[in-house]
Amino acid sequence: MANKTGKILIIDDDEDVLYSARLLLKQYYSITRTEKDPGQIPSILRDERYDVILLDMNFSGDATSGTEGFDWLRKILEIDRAAVVVLITAYGNIEMAVKAIKEGAIDFVLKPWQNEKLLATVSSAMRLSESKQEIEDLRSKQKQLTSDLDSRYQEIIGASDEMQKVFSTISKVASTDANVLIVGENGTGKELVARAIHRKSKRNGNIFLGVDVGSLSESLFESELFGHVKGAFTDAKEDKVGRFEIASGGTLFLDEIGNLTKNLQMKLLTVLQNRQVTRLGANIPKPIDIRLICATNLPAEEIRSEERFRQDLLYRINTVEIQLPPLRKRTDDIPLLAYHFIQTYSQKYGKPLKRFDDDAMQQLHRYRWPGNVRELQHLIERIVILNDSETLTAKDINLSPAVTQGEAIPFNNYQLEEAEKILIIKAVSKHDGNLTRAAKDLGITRAALYRRLEKYGL
Repeated sequence: MANKTGKILIIDDDEDVLYSARLLLKQYYSITRTEKDPGQIPSILRDERYDVILLDMNFSGDATSGTEGFDWLRKILEIDRAAVVVLITAYGNIEMAVKAIKEGAIDFVLKPWQNEKLLATVSSAMRLSESKQEIEDLRSKQKQLTSDLDSRYQEIIGASDEMQKVFSTISKVASTDANVLIVGENGTGKELVARAIHRKSKRNGNIFLGVDVGSLSESLFESELFGHVKGAFTDAKEDKVGRFEIASGGTLFLDEIGNLTKNLQMKLLTVLQNRQVTRLGANIPKPIDIRLICATNLPAEEIRSEERFRQDLLYRINTVEIQLPPLRKRTDDIPLLAYHFIQTYSQKYGKPLKRFDDDAMQQLHRYRWPGNVRELQHLIERIVILNDSETLTAKDINLSPAVTQGEAIPFNNYQLEEAEKILIIKAVSKHDGNLTRAAKDLGITRAALYRRLEKYGL
């Protein structure tokens, strides 16, 4: 038979059984190994992983009870929790079969067997083994992806008093399962804080899943967060697992929670109260076990306004509230952040390390940073890519006509994009980072303002 795959291990103290099973199965699988002595199981499994293990329940020391077989079944599963084991015996009954399944076997075969029956059983076991291996591979990839993502967030840079308060709160809340609300302007590092809490929590071996709920339309909200079944609506071609189910056992991070409509806030509250979700189009609720972390760029007074946000939902999501200061209120951290980004991007792009002269650093300090740390990060990356000099001057940084502390924004450039950027900076600075008020002043929606902030790296 061409392209045979799969590895089978058969353990039985009857040499005739071993011979017959091997003679049959080697026609269909690439490796078929037999072993008469169950005491060799640990060393065999340490050297090789088998897709399916056929294990006799009754060895010479115990002819009928199956005790030895159950003992070896447990040891196999201790060595490899994903092992697929089929028990074989000449003394089977319903009670023993039920016990075998409860102990972790996936099937039960009686001797003497019919070849067709044994082949069908091993074939089913092989498919299950492949599925288990796929799951293990996915878990491994997820763990690696999470590790890679977290490597970017290992340190939240800051030595200022404001940031030390944030670090202290993270340390106190991380080990609990309390829901956390992170409040801060765009670009202050809300996701970094959420990841730090997850990484220090008891759930750190499970998934961290972030969702920007502010970007979800009302029609997509339930489908994305709660899932749906096939046929629930016109485009529901297949079942879909929602983010709550995916994150169960880990941490769910809902960003821009303040942008939810009152209707969606009510739906979210219901899920949090009941600790279960019902997919769209389904009737059976599914239990969930998540640690919830939410974030918003709304000022504290707005999130506490009953007109803007349901207070009963607020009580659910902010057992602990963390206020992230804007960069303009922790200017002592600017040199630390600037040199951290210089090092990061110099290494990334293979550039020599650079330094700022005094005028350049003073310009960084005077600037109001409407885009906060994210804007500083984008600035440094651009400088590293485009500048060849080792010492950076104020001219190299070129924040003009950026708004600086206590100074008006000059308006002497009639390029439309530059003019728009200046107006946005002025509006955001005027309202100390309150994007709702800045958008109102500019005559655009918050969503439109977000797009422009992203466009200009603010």
